[in-house]
Amino acid sequence: MAKPPVKIIALDMDGTLLTTDKRLTDRNRAALQRASEHGAYIVPVTGRIFRGLPQVVLELPFLRYAITSNGASVYDAKEDLVLYRAEIDNARALEIMRWLDDQPVIYDCYMEDRGWMTEAMWNQIARYAASPIVVDYMRSVRTPVPDLKAFVAQRGSDVQKIQAFCLEEETQRRLLGGLPFERLAVSSSVPRNVEINDEDANKGKALLALAKHLNVPREQVMAFGDGMNDMSMIVDAGIGVAMGNATDAIRRAADLVTASNDDDGVAAVVEGLY
Repeated sequence: MAKPPVKIIALDMDGTLLTTDKRLTDRNRAALQRASEHGAYIVPVTGRIFRGLPQVVLELPFLRYAITSNGASVYDAKEDLVLYRAEIDNARALEIMRWLDDQPVIYDCYMEDRGWMTEAMWNQIARYAASPIVVDYMRSVRTPVPDLKAFVAQRGSDVQKIQAFCLEEETQRRLLGGLPFERLAVSSSVPRNVEINDEDANKGKALLALAKHLNVPREQVMAFGDGMNDMSMIVDAGIGVAMGNATDAIRRAADLVTASNDDDGVAAVVEGLY
């Protein structure tokens, strides 16, 4: 019996669809264009906010849906509508930030689909970020404010994600090992960062919520990823694909392993689907 066609292609961005220097290659673009022409939904699934997606991705003519902030939001760009939301409530977010003040980190948050950061911490980004590319990206999507906690309290909005950045890997390992708060999901996507979400904000849950909205069975959902925060969608998708550069845990959990993000690993699989 022929396998059903893949109807949703879910793609992590950094380390997966994008090359190490954050490019979308012509081969990957062409493969996704062909998949779209055959009726597949191409869905970025990222720790970024929607406006933080690379311009080359935002400009893709077939882009409609995106899963952002590690699954805190499923966004329909055509209708300007949030289809799924799983955020940290305002009071809990402030409690977490007060705790982070006693840790050797700087931190920020995504709230109202924008990035915010205390100015004194924003000025230290170059010291904490893993590479110049990360420095440029962080500065481009985070607005410095005099005091983040006061700003979040004044706005009163729930928070999509809190991100901490560590100078030492040991600090990162300790924080990833668990925070003294319940109902949180803690993960990482780049060296020395820790990403804090509500427990219902993960890429897998958000992806299945989108599939339900589109009436697409799980068996017709394919997800590509490379890092810790991709695990839930690699497991929850009907077909989980690990990049050649993925962590060992992601490779073990996946149904397939493809080439690396710098060797058009996404296209290598997608080209054979249609």
